[in-house]
Amino acid sequence: MKYKLIQRTNPQNRNSSKWYAAPVNDGHITKSEITRDLMDLSSLSRGDVSNVIENLIEALPKYLLMGKSVRIGEFGTLRLSFSSDGVDNPADFSTGKISGVKIIFTPGAELKRKLTSIKLEKTE
Repeated sequence: MKYKLIQRTNPQNRNSSKWYAAPVNDGHITKSEITRDLMDLSSLSRGDVSNVIENLIEALPKYLLMGKSVRIGEFGTLRLSFSSDGVDNPADFSTGKISGVKIIFTPGAELKRKLTSIKLEKTE
């Protein structure tokens, strides 16, 4: 994993800054590339693998919107989260006070274990 150093200002003291490591994004992997890799690891055809990925993409939002956490084996778990404004009286609350809906991903134990062996390399 490559990283670079970036200088950031301290929000509490605008006259102070420090250097921090930030991961370098080295592009994207497409669904087609993932499909090819998974095809090589299994006895499934390219179409079969592509179909499974498409169906997973189709099904995930349905489960999340049902309020379910979606555990995908040792890969990890996905769940929905959001923020809301607070009210003094429950009768004053409306769904308009909910914002920032997002998906939270918690890696599984095996994925976490594999990430502990990460090798870091500084880039310019």
